[in-house]
Amino acid sequence: MTATLDTPVSTPETRPDARPDGAAPHPRRWLGLSAVLAATLLNLLDSTVVNVAAPAIRADLGGSYSALQWMAAGYTLALAVALLTGGRLGDMFGRKPVLLAGAAGFLATSVACAFAWSPESLIAARVAQGLCAAVMIPQGFGLIRDLFGAKDVGKAFALLGPVIGLATILGPVVAGLLVDADLLGTGWRAIFLINIPVGAYALVVGARVLPAPVAADRSGGLDGIGMLLGGLGMSMLVYPLVQGRELGWPVWSLALLAGSVPVLAVFALHQLRRARSGRTPLVRLSVFASRSYSSGVLFVVVFFGLITGFSLAVGLFLQLGLGYTPLTASLAMSSWAIGAFAGSAFSGMTMNSLGRKILHIGLGTMLAGLVALYAVFETAGTGLGGWHLVAPLLLFGAGMGMIFVPLFDIIVAGIADHEVGSGSAALESVQQLGASLGIAILGTVFFGAIGAPVAGHFDPSAALDAAKRVAELTLALTAVAFLVAFLLPRRARAH
Repeated sequence: MTATLDTPVSTPETRPDARPDGAAPHPRRWLGLSAVLAATLLNLLDSTVVNVAAPAIRADLGGSYSALQWMAAGYTLALAVALLTGGRLGDMFGRKPVLLAGAAGFLATSVACAFAWSPESLIAARVAQGLCAAVMIPQGFGLIRDLFGAKDVGKAFALLGPVIGLATILGPVVAGLLVDADLLGTGWRAIFLINIPVGAYALVVGARVLPAPVAADRSGGLDGIGMLLGGLGMSMLVYPLVQGRELGWPVWSLALLAGSVPVLAVFALHQLRRARSGRTPLVRLSVFASRSYSSGVLFVVVFFGLITGFSLAVGLFLQLGLGYTPLTASLAMSSWAIGAFAGSAFSGMTMNSLGRKILHIGLGTMLAGLVALYAVFETAGTGLGGWHLVAPLLLFGAGMGMIFVPLFDIIVAGIADHEVGSGSAALESVQQLGASLGIAILGTVFFGAIGAPVAGHFDPSAALDAAKRVAELTLALTAVAFLVAFLLPRRARAH
């Protein structure tokens, strides 16, 4: 139960089509904002709904349990690979046409997901969907600035937070309702078909209202080689973590893991050479010279890995282990999203005064929630009901929400002004890589502990033990994030 932290990938000063600071707001700016929010909702919904529907998808399409992990990890891995290129496409061809192209592709791939006939076809469609999302997402912040101008942009961003919060709360519940309702026999396919009206609205209204680009920056070209190298390295890292357990950790899986290091090193060298030759790199590696920024990258990987993997594992435990329906599972986990909404509001009001302390308060609250959850597992056992989860997941979600709002602003506070755009874009990509790793690692721990089903059903006691193992690892990762947070800047970057 996570959301993508959409952050600006470039600043108005570095964008050739940015509105001048004194420009008047667009006359139809609120309608244009609704189109951007609709595009944002597409990604938010598809980042969360698959976790709820995964068991129903497997029951219909068959396939291995690692395929369940790939249905989520394929999307986030594709996002991680292509996000940086998506931002560059907006620079080269203009934000509006690139957002519309991404939204159209997202609609097409949503239909492909809905009509998938096998696990492999669904995974392929999810990867393509992630690539389209990576084209669409980076354009949103810039378009909001273009619509509202410097003076009024704060009003638009103030609306963005509640929309993200409500989508995080309602998305999984709506997904569970759609799967259980089985409207016209669509079952789990409805979670992808629901994208059609949302995406169509973004396309039609966006085409009519969003401001056209007035200039483009195609100098430096597009780094296709860098994208391929980065994608290969990330895939070599994630693939064996998902497949290795199921295949008995063959030698080739370990070789892929080891081989990801030199491939990513070649990617880094390629980025350095592009920067030195005056061409635009995907990542300006100079940002990693800052210890606080490098520590922030580690924090992002650990934090988003633990919350994404934990969300998947809890949903699987409730459905596969305890026999919850998709709707009852999403309702049982809804206190998590409610807590995240409240935590985000709290940190938004206090981040300027608390600075880095808000991260430790949030992580401490998450640790308290995990300890409470483990105590529930121990005391309630397989008789665990949805009401047992309310307080632990509310605490965990509240702590998570406290971190969402200030995190990227705190991390980029330690780098130079001209590096903020590149640094923020890299963090977005690392966030998705962390999510992919979390799904791979915590999903592997869960399926390794739960054992094989008997007559199509898992032993509830084994499922409970698997949930405990995941909770223990999540506790450890949260403690690691707590320690790493001490290396981050004390204050967030001022806007």
